[in-house]
Amino acid sequence: MSKVVVINHVTLDGVMQSPGRAEEDARGGFSRGGWSSEHVDDAALSAVYARVAEGGGLRLLLGRFSYESMLGYWNTQESPFKEGLNDAPKYVASRTLSEPLPWPNSTLLRGDVADAVAQLKQEPGADLTVMGSGDLIQTLMRHDLIDEYLLLIHPVVLGTGRRLFADGGPPAEFRLVSSASTTKSVLIASYQTAR
Repeated sequence: MSKVVVINHVTLDGVMQSPGRAEEDARGGFSRGGWSSEHVDDAALSAVYARVAEGGGLRLLLGRFSYESMLGYWNTQESPFKEGLNDAPKYVASRTLSEPLPWPNSTLLRGDVADAVAQLKQEPGADLTVMGSGDLIQTLMRHDLIDEYLLLIHPVVLGTGRRLFADGGPPAEFRLVSSASTTKSVLIASYQTAR
């Protein structure tokens, strides 16, 4: 059985919207994108790579917006990460996309997303890694399908933006598995869902 692992950059006030680039996600008039870029260093990236390797490799579980954003960005980059993303199985939760999906190794989740993810967790293979995908995360939380969070907590408060733990979400408790900090004051915290 595989786990669902959320890996995301968040601010001290829980904002996860548009961490990498100003134009990444301007929904709701959000104009503070790119807030993580000056704080990311090799230690932060290494923590992400190590967690993916620990989970048996990369199998992505994405919402439509994050899928399209990552596809648009990474297909223009020359990076070893691009090859890994292209090769990785990608499962996409969307009510508006249709197959065939443009990114290699992509599968559209049909029907009830929670049921589809519960089924994927039963299949052998690497853990399912969720990046970005705020709406999908809210759905997975409501159905208690997230097993672990690897949060890269940046020393920034934005006061606005889409938050990882949205108002009105289900209550949850977590167990701290590991933590470390980087030279750029990012706290890397791994939490398991307490069940």
